[in-house]
Amino acid sequence: MAVNILGYMERTSPIHKLSGITKLIVFFIWSSVAMLTYDTRVLLVLLIASLVIFQLSKILLKDISFVLIIILAFLALNNVAIYVFSPQEGVQIYGSSHVIWDGAGRYNLTWEQLFYQMNITLKYFVVIPAALLFILTTHPSEFAASLNKVGISYKIGIAVSLALRYIPDIQRDFRTIAQVQQTRGIDLSKNEKLTKRLKNVISIMVPLIFSSLDRIEVISNAMELRSFGKHKQRTWYSARPLLKADVFALMISVVFFIAAMLITFHDGTRFYNPF
Repeated sequence: MAVNILGYMERTSPIHKLSGITKLIVFFIWSSVAMLTYDTRVLLVLLIASLVIFQLSKILLKDISFVLIIILAFLALNNVAIYVFSPQEGVQIYGSSHVIWDGAGRYNLTWEQLFYQMNITLKYFVVIPAALLFILTTHPSEFAASLNKVGISYKIGIAVSLALRYIPDIQRDFRTIAQVQQTRGIDLSKNEKLTKRLKNVISIMVPLIFSSLDRIEVISNAMELRSFGKHKQRTWYSARPLLKADVFALMISVVFFIAAMLITFHDGTRFYNPF
């Protein structure tokens, strides 16, 4: 069964109907709140809201399971690295130390450190669904139009949209090349040793790289023949006008940003301290 890595998914949902510029601004506000605050209460509200919005988008977890596994693995590695390199960070932030387990030297496990790393984990779970939703519910062409509307050069917008648009093509090429190589006797299953499997993967990646370079050359020649970049401005076929739903979403986002910042910094620090 083919695994979809990442790309636009056509659905009929309220999130898909929003304008690309609305989703871009909301995502920026959402990410800003998540990055600025360490208030657990605000992060929990963001988490619940992100799960509700994800449900409204009609995107299924099985559609992005591969990406989620990679993200969770990176999250686990990040938490381990935080404790290894700064095991007393929570103690320094919250100004107290409630030891759970006495370790060697500075490697004492404290409630403060667990609480700090829990907030880090919450930040991931808040930002990741929003980022995935933006990519999965926004058509690449509309994304390019949205970038141009906020002042980014349309050349950059087109480059980003092309990158997103051709992710499924690269994935399809990878599967095709892998199947061809397997018919020639190259084994990628667990029956082979890890070193042998890595060597066999290289035999797939090299043709994939060259096919991708060929595609880049074809696209570049086509854009050059059409005088891409000659004018400073351009029109957009996929651009959507702002509707009432867009205005409502933007207003809610701005109000929430203001409320979140007031709650976060009301005591002069962005760290919520339950200790």
